Amino acid sequence: MITDKLKMAWKRGLAALIPNSCALCRLDSSEVVCRACHARYFQTVQTRCLQCALPLPPASASPRCGDCLSNPPAFDYTLSVCDYAAPQDQLVLSLKFAHQLALVPWFAGMLRDSILQQQGLELPDLLCAVPLGKDRLAERGFNQAWEITLPLAKHLGIAANMHLLQRSRNTAMQSSLPNAARARNVKNAFCIDESQQESLRGMHVGIVDDVMTTGMTLHEIATMLKRYGAAKVTAYVFARTLPHIH
Repeated sequence: MITDKLKMAWKRGLAALIPNSCALCRLDSSEVVCRACHARYFQTVQTRCLQCALPLPPASASPRCGDCLSNPPAFDYTLSVCDYAAPQDQLVLSLKFAHQLALVPWFAGMLRDSILQQQGLELPDLLCAVPLGKDRLAERGFNQAWEITLPLAKHLGIAANMHLLQRSRNTAMQSSLPNAARARNVKNAFCIDESQQESLRGMHVGIVDDVMTTGMTLHEIATMLKRYGAAKVTAYVFARTLPHIH
């Protein structure tokens, strides 16, 4: 009978025989992202808006940016690991379009670490993923946001709900549209599973996605969740697009 210890030893031995390279610099690495790239691209201390996660100017008097103060989105808080910029953006593109699902545990681990580093941590009651439309899900074969959500929920010890959020219609890719059209594109594009609507009352819901661009998709989802009684909505995204990029 093969014990768990033997299985782990076998896996470690096999891993040692298989060459591995950093997903960013392509140099030999035993990790998905090598220590040098991790230090260079993921350990920069940056003060971000608590609500939308855009970088704040130095010595900002408010923990929220001007846009969130004057026109606050429906979600209450956003946490992101990094900016959506080179070379970190290649990790997202590799997962989403090159089907590099081996990156999923690393994405989930990075989000977990960022969440647990927050002061005054308040974990949500459950995690959901931004849902894909049926056509895009069939084309891609998986929802990268859900793939990240499942291991992240296990890391945090909270529930993950795959079916609560649903697409009510297919939409164009937000990244293909000008800013002015993005709100219209996702308007009324989501719905809540009817059998679970009552369970939302008073809940703190976490929504996971790979990238936040303008925040319109997450705003639309949060608006709907609060319409059904959710008390708080937190967005967890791997990367946040800067305003001059979208």
